[in-house]
Amino acid sequence: MVKRIRGGDGDGDGRRDKNFSMGGFTDVAALDSSAARKIPRLNAAVLGESPATEDDQLILPSDQFSSNANISSYHQYLEMYKRSIEDPAGFWSDIASSEFFWKQKWDQQVYSENLDVRKGEIKIEWFKGGITNICYNCLDRNIEAGLGEKIALYWEGNEPGFDGTLTYIELLHKVCQLANFLKDNGVRKGDAVVIYMPMLMELPIAMLACARIGAVHSVVFAGFSSESLAQRIIDCKPKIVITCNAVKRGSKAIHLKDIVDAALIDSAQNGVSVATCLCYENESALNRESTKWKEGRDIWWQDVVPTYPTTCTVEWVDAEFPLFLLYTSGSTGKPKGVLHTTGGYMVYTATTFKYAFDYKPSDVYWCTADCGWITGHSYVTYGPLLNGASVVVFEGAPNYPDPGRCWDIVDKYKVTIFYTAPTLVRSLMREGNEHVTRYSRKSLRVLGSVGEPINPSAWRWFFNVVGESRCPISDTWWQTETGGFMITPLPGAWPQKPGSATFPFFGVQPVLVDEKGNEIEGECSGYLCLKSSWPSAFRTLYNDQERYEVTYFKPFPGYYFTGDGCTRDKDGYYWLTGRVDDVINVSGHRIGTAEVESALVSHPQCAEAAVVGVEHEVKGQGIYAFVTLVDGVSYSEELRKSLILTVRKQIGAFAAPDKIHWAPGLPKTRSGKIMRRILRKIASKQLDELGDTSTLADPGVVNQLIELADC
Repeated sequence: MVKRIRGGDGDGDGRRDKNFSMGGFTDVAALDSSAARKIPRLNAAVLGESPATEDDQLILPSDQFSSNANISSYHQYLEMYKRSIEDPAGFWSDIASSEFFWKQKWDQQVYSENLDVRKGEIKIEWFKGGITNICYNCLDRNIEAGLGEKIALYWEGNEPGFDGTLTYIELLHKVCQLANFLKDNGVRKGDAVVIYMPMLMELPIAMLACARIGAVHSVVFAGFSSESLAQRIIDCKPKIVITCNAVKRGSKAIHLKDIVDAALIDSAQNGVSVATCLCYENESALNRESTKWKEGRDIWWQDVVPTYPTTCTVEWVDAEFPLFLLYTSGSTGKPKGVLHTTGGYMVYTATTFKYAFDYKPSDVYWCTADCGWITGHSYVTYGPLLNGASVVVFEGAPNYPDPGRCWDIVDKYKVTIFYTAPTLVRSLMREGNEHVTRYSRKSLRVLGSVGEPINPSAWRWFFNVVGESRCPISDTWWQTETGGFMITPLPGAWPQKPGSATFPFFGVQPVLVDEKGNEIEGECSGYLCLKSSWPSAFRTLYNDQERYEVTYFKPFPGYYFTGDGCTRDKDGYYWLTGRVDDVINVSGHRIGTAEVESALVSHPQCAEAAVVGVEHEVKGQGIYAFVTLVDGVSYSEELRKSLILTVRKQIGAFAAPDKIHWAPGLPKTRSGKIMRRILRKIASKQLDELGDTSTLADPGVVNQLIELADC
């Protein structure tokens, strides 16, 4: 085994290291598709040739896919990755200058960084002094390149048959009209604008309009309660709030304007008054006559925005000028306002989109995420549009009016790249293959996964059934704070392992450390940290630099601490094991909740599982598992024992759940994220501390779980 050499600090205009390796692994041949086929006793499937079975350790890219891929081999990746680590300034400046428009080039120093709290204030800067505008690069630049008549956005409404399209030039016109309205209503460079909207085309339009005039947008997921929205308004003090009167998710109507009204009353009582609320009339959900209204503050979008000119002067900004705030909320305390800036974020999100999805100009791309989350910022709006892509925007629920809706949309728009969450994959898997196989899906060529580790059985179902064993899966790991993909497969470049995020993206240096912060070499498990910065790293927490440093940089000085646990296998593949606070310490054994969940879901009668830790008087912590069964399967003591035995066999007796809690459903947000803090409170019987459940797709599931607690 090759001993890894620790990297030095970057000075921003030179090289970081003269020597290079991949966490102790440099055997390229072992990862080459043709070589892997020849390894004795190695079970492997090849794209397009055979389905992936439970015994297959590797999924090999086909020669045809690899030959047409943007990164066609592990060797090509390794050469590029090596340069990105040894010469990050040269690597990223080459991409920035060749693929984006800059009104003025950046200073001689491409980047500067301090990730060590012992050396002073944490600071990250990329392309400082460079003058650009991300809206111009998303729209004007592509139009000038001849893409004006290309479809930029396909919009699919909640109800089948309700749809729309915008070309790049049409999108630019609508963005400019809204930008002019914002300017006319007092929004200036650096001002905040809060956006609380569903997945209408007007949501990315609003984001781009803010970026065009140098306003800082803060998109709040249109599922948060009025209290949560008020918190964010109070913190960033917006000039304008942009919303929609209502939205339908499936058969349920949600009156968003009522929520905004309550939030604005709350914020005013706390000293933050908003003079203007721009409201889009979503006629399919609620007409304007039924919408509550405050004269003098509220303005109908359709009445005023279309009257403005379709051209708007670009506000050129420094690369380090703020682009957006995105608040992340924990179970307690004030939400954290993650601040991303313009230049580095632009370069990194566009580059990750291009390579991680093997993007081609002919692709039609659909990410099911909401723009209220980071995925919707980076991989619905900015990353795809910077590449001149055609993007599907879906307003509705993925299982409405039936569980085949996703594949109906795929066929309708000839989607080639489909990016979604493991939770949705498992949910659709539970509904049965017939809802998938009755649709063609022949257009699909790349699949993607985001949000949490995807267990191997769900990975194989996604690969075999949805992708018909011919579509590679980009199982991406990243965070709100990172802005873009950190660890991800590159389709066609190397074999995949079901459930592994595989290898780091260009410029990313993951390290695993022990509890004392010592780097661990080779095959191991530990805390996942990142050393050295990357262009899209968040720069601070809004108005809270101290919390920024204490949360992310103080735990392991010299590194960015991700908060995630991770395993690196003997081949150098990275396997995310979940949040460190989702690691359960049972009698001295540290067990990742994702590992136990994966074992449970491998049981043929288990559709989904969520595991949390609870206090145990003997073991310190016990394992508490919420289990959703396959439709038609009944709860029984025999099945409970079978599930526990499955975990014992796959992981060990120490990982056997102490409690199996039958769950008709799990508490999920409308974007599909499981609200684990609610599960922890139910498991520990702290029912008076459940907190805000307003973002749940089905709040009623909480009462169902409470009723089944003693079954």
